[in-house]
Amino acid sequence: METGRSTFPFPYQPYTIQEQFMKALYTTLDQGKVGIFESPTGTGKSLSLICGALSWLTDHEEKKKQEAAALLQDGEAALSTNTAQASTSSSSAEPDWITDFVQKKAERDLVSKLKEEELRRKKREERLEMIRNNVQLKYAMKRKSCEEDEAFKLLQLSKEEPGEEPGNQEDEDLIIAEYESDDESKSKSRCMLFCGAEDDEDEDLVEEHVTKIYYCSRTHSQLAQFVHEVQKSPFSKDISLVTLGSRQNMCINEEVRRLGSIQRINDRCLEMQKNKHEKQQSEEGVKRKRGTAKSVCPFYKASAMQQMRDEVLGTVHDIEQLLKLGRETHSCPYYATRHAIPPAQLVVLPYQMVLHEATRHASGIHLKGQVVIIDEAHNLSDTLSCIHSAELSGAQLCRAHSQLSQYADRYRSRLKAKNLMYIKQVLFVIEGLVRVLGGKVGQNPQTQTTQAGTEMLTINNFLFKAQIDNINLFKLQRYFEKSMISRKLSGFVEKYAGSGVSLQTHSSSNKENRRTEGLNLYLQTLQNKQITSPDQQGSVEEEKVLSASPMMQVEGFFMALTNTNTDGRVVVHRQVTVSDSSVKFLLLNPAVHFAQVLKECRAVIIAGGTMQPVSDFKQELLFSAGVGEERITEFSCGHVIPPENILPIVLCSGPSGQELDFTFQNRDSPRMMDETGRILSNICNVVPGGVVCFFPSYEYSRRIISHWEASGALARLGNKKKIFQEPKKANQLEQVLSDFSRCIQRCALDGGSLTGALLFSVVGGKMSEGINFSDDLGRCVVMVGMPYPNIKSPELLEKMSYLDKHLPHSGGRSPGQALIDNLCMKAVNQSIGRAIRHRGDYSSIVLCDRRYSRPATLSKLPTWIKDRTSTHTSFGPAFAEQNQCILNKNTKSLL
Repeated sequence: METGRSTFPFPYQPYTIQEQFMKALYTTLDQGKVGIFESPTGTGKSLSLICGALSWLTDHEEKKKQEAAALLQDGEAALSTNTAQASTSSSSAEPDWITDFVQKKAERDLVSKLKEEELRRKKREERLEMIRNNVQLKYAMKRKSCEEDEAFKLLQLSKEEPGEEPGNQEDEDLIIAEYESDDESKSKSRCMLFCGAEDDEDEDLVEEHVTKIYYCSRTHSQLAQFVHEVQKSPFSKDISLVTLGSRQNMCINEEVRRLGSIQRINDRCLEMQKNKHEKQQSEEGVKRKRGTAKSVCPFYKASAMQQMRDEVLGTVHDIEQLLKLGRETHSCPYYATRHAIPPAQLVVLPYQMVLHEATRHASGIHLKGQVVIIDEAHNLSDTLSCIHSAELSGAQLCRAHSQLSQYADRYRSRLKAKNLMYIKQVLFVIEGLVRVLGGKVGQNPQTQTTQAGTEMLTINNFLFKAQIDNINLFKLQRYFEKSMISRKLSGFVEKYAGSGVSLQTHSSSNKENRRTEGLNLYLQTLQNKQITSPDQQGSVEEEKVLSASPMMQVEGFFMALTNTNTDGRVVVHRQVTVSDSSVKFLLLNPAVHFAQVLKECRAVIIAGGTMQPVSDFKQELLFSAGVGEERITEFSCGHVIPPENILPIVLCSGPSGQELDFTFQNRDSPRMMDETGRILSNICNVVPGGVVCFFPSYEYSRRIISHWEASGALARLGNKKKIFQEPKKANQLEQVLSDFSRCIQRCALDGGSLTGALLFSVVGGKMSEGINFSDDLGRCVVMVGMPYPNIKSPELLEKMSYLDKHLPHSGGRSPGQALIDNLCMKAVNQSIGRAIRHRGDYSSIVLCDRRYSRPATLSKLPTWIKDRTSTHTSFGPAFAEQNQCILNKNTKSLL
């Protein structure tokens, strides 16, 4: 049966392809399927997602209300009928009173449940409506919050006594808090969650998870752009939206923000939160010692967070607006937004928070029966693999071992035997990992040499090689989670290492002192390292990382080793020294983690501007996760630009007749480099504005530009276009783009010999994703060669081997070879899609390599490009076609 609607609320008259997109999206959500949606940038993809998905959500909620009302009516009628029948049959000889009692009780329970759900829904809607409309109430709540904040500050000042410092005893109590049993942990978690929280008459609203849509994208800027589109949509006044982010992005406590690294911000936040709960408990009757007051966060207040949560649900905010609102209400945006998740209808968040199970649980995200939309999903497989992979260097392992050893020695007399047992097991596993790298703990890893090489092992073989196969890693993982030893060790290191006193002096064992003396000297040199030149500016972050505890990374690696033996591999990279060597867990089967999302959700939408080729999405993620073909929907729409506004050309030979074959064996030949220079020179002679040229790698870009400098080709190119190159450092990117844009604008006005600018970039680099070369910035995009990944990479070879064993062969090509082709063409599609960004834009795309003419390769281009692509075996006709296209556009602009 066909489901859907014919019209959708939209801020303007939608394009035909937008209407098609919304209808297909609505049907996919209504039928609970998995959809792969492709809509090129510039076709209004975000608005189509918003209006299509929220239309379905609105209809779904209305349908649920109608069904609930009908059930309630039927239940009350049935209850009334059964009551009458019971009274009528009471005079009969032997009534079935047991069946009658059970039936009536079930009906009463159903009616009661339906009434409660309807009452909660009405209260929630009334509350949101009151928040949206009652501005006076908002400002009254803000004033109350400010008054409470001032009172809190005065109370803190009155409790502090000058000259007294917090007692070390309580600090150490926090650092060595014991590993608890499951029952103790659950009890304390409940206490920490509710202790000190003010009574809320609408507490049932806090816990209820309504049907919602989780919208995920890659970066915070993309999420902010999506929220701005929601604000412009017809749903902006009615939708309850909350934006989630990390503490690093959402904290407004300047004392905490100054810590810099996300690990230190998280640790400090949790510490201050615990101090808050301890303070509340002490006020209830537990006396504290004078002079031991601990720092608490002034923004972590139940009433203020409740107020902010209500305002977040009442009006659509992006992250910047949330931070401003948090400062106005003196409330923590990080926790207020998490309290807003259950009643929110649309949750906007980075997709790492949805794809990683532990992060989902920590954030309070429930996927059961909900909808997930993953936007910018062209690298979804790689993202899943990266999130669930882990890497440790030899220096990190040695540091973790030294710190944990000294932690255990200092608090040995105060730690329970069970805690010490697990600590010894962690130390034993770390020693095994260092042995695999050819080193030994207790010695400076920078001075320990090893035989360089790379080894690929299954998880089981790695455990045997490290001699840790007798350790139950699942129990260790549980210990890490329950004891929070990583955070405690971080606090221990910060407390003592930051004081300038060697951690070694706090150890009670002389033998241990001697054993770790060399390593402690090494750690001290890292901690005392000073920046002496501009070239070392980037080491500020490195220094922060080195001074922190690496146990978080160790914990992540231990967790990775609990994957199934067939789903991953361990790569051992041995360098000259143990310090530079590393062990890396490589996830080969991302479907194993994506399967849980697919299983729990009602529907999942995988969307992007360029989703081709989609075969790896279906084979590697969906089929491997147990999703059948019948549950998968594909939708790909064309572009809104007229056909004459794009000219894709496959160029098989250059101006001198040289065949264009940029395979690894041929691309370094002088003839091939010279021919490429002649192609660019001809293009720059006729194309106005900006020309963007993509090379397959940074190394090839360096070699070919050096060759052009020596031959004079670069100078000839510079006579027509000012030349820019993609910067090596990310912080220089904005300046280069700004100069590139200004140069093009200036050339258009001056009308001199320079007709614009030529930008050299790299596929997969800083400018191949997320940068828009719209209008005059990108009138022509040139792709030099095909950016195939390094086939000799051990990780890639192992991935290919895994796919060949576990996925079916199709089209005469193995899954491993298909992976190589797909990685190449995904990178190409992302790069060439940078030019056409809106309906009135136009550009030409020149693919310089004869291999692009292969039907299998052409089929992997986006449909809206593939259908308009022409292949030329000689340069003359291709150049004439491009020249004619430019003349036609210039004539139109003059008319």
